[in-house]
Amino acid sequence: MEPETLKSAVRDRYAGFVKNNQSCCGPSTSCGCAPGDASLDVGYDPKDLAAVPEGANLGLGCGNPVALAALKPGETVLDLGSGAGFDAFLAAQRVGPEGRVIGVDMTPEMIARATALARKHGYGNVEFRQGDIEALPVDDASVDVILSNCVVNLAPDKAKVFREAFRVLKAGGRVHVSDLVLARPLPEALVQDMDAYAACISGAMLKDDYLAAIRAAGFQGVAVASERHFGLAELSPELMALAKQRYPGMSPEELELLASSVVSIQVEATKTGKACCAPTCCG
Repeated sequence: MEPETLKSAVRDRYAGFVKNNQSCCGPSTSCGCAPGDASLDVGYDPKDLAAVPEGANLGLGCGNPVALAALKPGETVLDLGSGAGFDAFLAAQRVGPEGRVIGVDMTPEMIARATALARKHGYGNVEFRQGDIEALPVDDASVDVILSNCVVNLAPDKAKVFREAFRVLKAGGRVHVSDLVLARPLPEALVQDMDAYAACISGAMLKDDYLAAIRAAGFQGVAVASERHFGLAELSPELMALAKQRYPGMSPEELELLASSVVSIQVEATKTGKACCAPTCCG
């Protein structure tokens, strides 16, 4: 599938979360599919949910990169795929008025909601920019910390996302990413399914390839801080229906294997020293 076709499908689906409260077909504890509040299931505290403006938390994450990052007052934070601003608002509270948070998202509806919430609730240290995480609208070596929550898997060129992250991060800066990866390859029919791609599943990379892409961008100390494997019971009804449609003869054991192919990980890495990232040196 062409990159722009994929991006258009993702953009349309995530605009639907804002406009229509549309659900997804990923694991039930990601992408807003879980019964109840999915955010509690992926590592947020009830105090986190109460601390952000109503309408910012759409339950689309698969981890809590804000907690992993241990943010400090005065830091500049970049949130890749910031959505309606949930993680950005939590980060803003931790870096304080002397800090700064930039959210980047390619979906206009997400940017509009996040910006409106920031204005309404007085978040003067937060701004949201519409843009592509493969070509960030952010200056070289200008941020201390990069966060991302279940978004990089949606980018057609994930290696480019990590190269861009390296470019905009200051020397000594760190990246904390929660994402979905694969323990084994998916069936080809599922890989080619547009709905499964937009639901964070079919576009996911194999775990080892994902970590290798981060290292190849120049990052050091790449480590998986935590990971969680899914089971059949945690697949959403939509994804189950899709699997049964594509593979009507698949046994329960084979379905379980399909479910367990998806892994939620939290990854951390650091940009150390002074590095050159063409066409300019940033570090």
